[in-house]
Amino acid sequence: MTTLSNEEKLAVVNQHIKNVEYSQYNLELSLIEENSVASPNADAIASLNSQMLEVTAKLAALEAEKSALTE
Repeated sequence: MTTLSNEEKLAVVNQHIKNVEYSQYNLELSLIEENSVASPNADAIASLNSQMLEVTAKLAALEAEKSALTE
């Protein structure tokens, strides 16, 4: 059991959300880069899209945790 206050927990959750959003933007840029070349690598694009789905799931989980802490 943690001794953190809800406010402290929210600060940690918000930082995690920000970090995942950085990852999400990084993936978006990687997709732009891969699609900009003459012969985009289909495997790389598929991998990046898969990672984007994982990031979306992580954000949803963190938002649910944030919501639970604010109730």
